Amino acid sequence: MGKIISIANQKGGVGKTTTSVNLAAGMGICGAKTLLIDIDPQGNATSGIGVDRRKMETSTYDVLIGNKSAQEVLVRTEFKNLWILPSNMDLAAAELELVDLKNRESRLKSAIFLIEQEFEYIFIDCPPSLGLITANAFCASDTILVPIQCEYYALEGLSQLMNTVRKIKRQYNNDLDIEGVLLTMYDGRLNLTQQVVSEVKRYFPKKVFSTVIPRTVRLSEAPSFGKPIMYFDQSSKGSEAYLNLAKELKALQARVNT
Repeated sequence: MGKIISIANQKGGVGKTTTSVNLAAGMGICGAKTLLIDIDPQGNATSGIGVDRRKMETSTYDVLIGNKSAQEVLVRTEFKNLWILPSNMDLAAAELELVDLKNRESRLKSAIFLIEQEFEYIFIDCPPSLGLITANAFCASDTILVPIQCEYYALEGLSQLMNTVRKIKRQYNNDLDIEGVLLTMYDGRLNLTQQVVSEVKRYFPKKVFSTVIPRTVRLSEAPSFGKPIMYFDQSSKGSEAYLNLAKELKALQARVNT
């Protein structure tokens, strides 16, 4: 059974989708059969992995609402060991439609139950909000990975995220935990970066990944070509960082399993 990790932060612009796409691709390169689930109506993870949202007849909207099974929506990407449940703008309507549906917080969990054993890792790219769609991701997940940018107000809104995590843990998913915090847009030359790192480590003791994601133009360019960074520019610092993150996550999981 695959480990299911939501990648979430309701604050926009923190590298959430960049992390979802590149960590999933990195895991595939490291030999792990990996599924990326895009539940953000913007569908940036979908296009970032080279899938044309405009041509998708089905999406995670159909999975959440119950029109299609996850198996019917599953798409194999051109990248090693990597599959995706894609998103498109139809998903924007799901937030309202879910309100009146039975077991509205656990529909994603039920939908992926039959396919999760096929994958070693499942990553869920969450929308930048804490509504019902994100609640579905948290109910389905084992852990949450939180990207935080090394910029002013980095911790803004995180208390709200942690309150949501505690609520989901108490009411729906008692095993939910924080996988770790990932520092993004890192520039070690700046005093501000060092201040943010210290602040984040104080807020999340023993939960901050050793790997940091540098601020780099190549990471910003890769999505417009529909490729994860390691396929767009294998020698870039961003590629090296996300491969290191995949290896660090696998090593952490190996220690847990022993």
